[in-house]
Parts: sequence; C-alpha cells; structure tokens
Amino acid sequence: QVQLVESGGGLVQPGGSLTLSCVRSGFTLDYVVIGWFRQAPGKEREGLSCISASDGSTYYSDSVKGRFAITRDNVKATAYLQMNDLKPEDTATYYCAAGTPVTTLDTMCTNRAYFGSWGQGTQVTVSS
Repeated sequence: QVQLVESGGGLVQPGGSLTLSCVRSGFTLDYVVIGWFRQAPGKEREGLSCISASDGSTYYSDSVKGRFAITRDNVKATAYLQMNDLKPEDTATYYCAAGTPVTTLDTMCTNRAYFGSWGQGTQVTVSS
C-alpha cells in the first residue's frame, strides 16, 4: 500500500526555521516527482516546491523562493522541506505528494492533479 507520512511541523516564531520530512512506504521514491503543498483555512491548496525524479532539478513558487529548500534521499525513502525565515502567512497544513513525471516540473508543481499519492499533512504555525 502506497503511503506518505509527513512530520516536523509545529509552532515557530516569525523568522524561525523548520524542516519537514516525508517518508514513503509501498513504492520507491526513485521514479516519482515529490512535491510539497500547503493549504491554509479557506484557501486553495498551493504548490510550493517540487523535485524531479531524474536529475534533482527543483521548482519553487514565488512565495517561498529563496527561503525554502527541497531535497530528497532515495536511500532513506525520504524527502525534506527546509523552511527558513518563516512568516505568519506561511501558517498552513503542509502536505507532501508523489506523482509520475508526465510533464515539466513547473507544470506539475502548479497543479495538484498530477499527484496521485498524498500524505495526511503536518501543521505549521508561525506566530509570536
């Protein structure tokens, strides 16, 4: 059974950092695109960052570019999202997702429909 499990969320002050982890089971991470999305109450789920299956290329949305970094460790079957300089508007539930690389990375990362496997989400709250 395919499963993704996120962890690492929590409460952090503005300007702080968190690292989210996404561990998979049931399938290999080697051949899928991994994406991080978030959803705040009353808002659409937003694609933040994706990392390719093949060459490790990455995509970042404008809202997180320069502050967040996505990495993957296929041996550990884990993907990470390092989040720095967090702001109150980063408060949301964060999800990792896996999808078959069928199109360009930026196209995939801006459309959740390309991702067929999702984790349950981890809450990130940025507040003083």
